Amino acid sequence: MEDFEKKVSISGSASEIQVEEDERDSEINSSSKTTVALLRRFLSVQQRRALAYARLKRGFEDYVVVGGELAYQKLCSEITLEFNDCSKQVLEMESLFVSPDCCREDLANLLRSVQAQEKEKLHLTATIQVLKKSGRPSERLVSHENCTIRQSTGHECMHIQQITEASGTEEAEADAQYDSALKEAIKGVQDAVIAINEYLEEIRYEIAALEAE
Repeated sequence: MEDFEKKVSISGSASEIQVEEDERDSEINSSSKTTVALLRRFLSVQQRRALAYARLKRGFEDYVVVGGELAYQKLCSEITLEFNDCSKQVLEMESLFVSPDCCREDLANLLRSVQAQEKEKLHLTATIQVLKKSGRPSERLVSHENCTIRQSTGHECMHIQQITEASGTEEAEADAQYDSALKEAIKGVQDAVIAINEYLEEIRYEIAALEAE
């Protein structure tokens, strides 16, 4: 009788252990599914950002060719709202990654890194468009609103000035500063894109690893 009770006790303990292990496995599996869902949601947000950049690029190209300041400003406002919403969603995901359901501070940090690069990319993209709108100093069109129109001499342009070595040097320096600023901004965007793509590759690897478990 005593041996039977021991066997029952051992069997009961084994069953309890198995149940606990099954519960842990279930919790781990649930956590992995939550993590994968959040990562895929983040990738969809990045796709929205890519589409917004494509819209902004097309809109700016149209503005350069045909003008339309109001249409361009309206587009910029819409794109700003789109990016703000994307950032808001990513911040929400960051908080979910550090919650007890996920406990993945590493992934939260990864999303923060992407956010920082996206912020820099947007700032530099705006800088590039501002520079291109203004144009190189030596090629900018001048306004003749304040010029004088006389009946005897006609249009007396206030922009006509004596070309000197000093004025030529100043114009060349202004052009050089413009070219340098534009080049630096373009390089910054390229660097940000490379960094973002590397982070996204890490996220895709993480998804594949979790789904393989």
